[in-house]
Amino acid sequence: MRRREGGRPHPAVAAVRVAVRASLADLDPADLVLVACSGGADSLALADGLAFVAAEQGRPAGAVVVDHGLQDGSAAVARAAAATLRGLGLDPVEVVTVAVTPSSGEGVEAAARTARYAALDEAAARLGAAVVLLGHTRDDQAEQVLLGLVRGSGARSLGGMPAARDHHRRPLLRTPREQTRAACEAEGLAWWDDPMNEDPAFTRVRARRALADLERDLGPGVPAALARTADLLREDADHLDGLADTAVAALGPGPWPVEDVAHLPRAVRTRVWRRLLVAAGAPAGQVSARHAEACDRLLTGWHGQGPVHAPGDLRVARIDGRVTIAPATPV
Repeated sequence: MRRREGGRPHPAVAAVRVAVRASLADLDPADLVLVACSGGADSLALADGLAFVAAEQGRPAGAVVVDHGLQDGSAAVARAAAATLRGLGLDPVEVVTVAVTPSSGEGVEAAARTARYAALDEAAARLGAAVVLLGHTRDDQAEQVLLGLVRGSGARSLGGMPAARDHHRRPLLRTPREQTRAACEAEGLAWWDDPMNEDPAFTRVRARRALADLERDLGPGVPAALARTADLLREDADHLDGLADTAVAALGPGPWPVEDVAHLPRAVRTRVWRRLLVAAGAPAGQVSARHAEACDRLLTGWHGQGPVHAPGDLRVARIDGRVTIAPATPV
């Protein structure tokens, strides 16, 4: 591995290590930490940083390589990544093969993500890991926000990926992609470039190219600005979600008097509708802003309309000054 003069690490390497230390600061030194690594520059730089910090702290640290089986030679790529990770001193290192089977209306990207997270969660539970580190960078965050803007999403979606949620942590969300490549080069690590990252058939690839165009046309700093926007919106969304949780607890079981829901601010009320629908049995991934708005019109645009059809075959109705959520009545 190459080092700067005086034994100091390259600035990009040092930045990754600082980010890893900060992400693990609340853990016990005996807690096992896993890193998800594809062999790409982002996750490989993260794995290298974890290996260094773990040795420094006397912490157990391992890795999981998920082989999605979507390309010829993917198994060989996964084995090569695992060998590199073992060479860094990580242990245990596992290769997990998953089956990517898109469901109705789901693309390959979403199906691969679902399968990947399921494999990582299973490995973490089986190995007793406290956290799993994910290699998302500031550029990934910017792409996420751009896609949310294009879809007309709300604050929660535009808030992007959180640095920590449950046992998943993303130490590199403030780190630009160019820095992870610089870190790998400085450490003498050869990474794998996934050809799918150049395929415009995938939405995220098109978003990546659009960001490059925006930087060319508007000047540098667009990814950083979008990532900063995500941080601000996530704080707002967290606050509004907290207010919605409090409101739902105060409402209690339905049916609910119209005035008890209608007096809430709209930004809170739409979140309340989502929570009430999910609690009644609607699949969380199927409840959209359109459903919340349709329910809200029972309060704000009431003219005697019939019930709202919601996911999970639910019906939301206003009857005698109260709103109810219940399964559809069999004919």
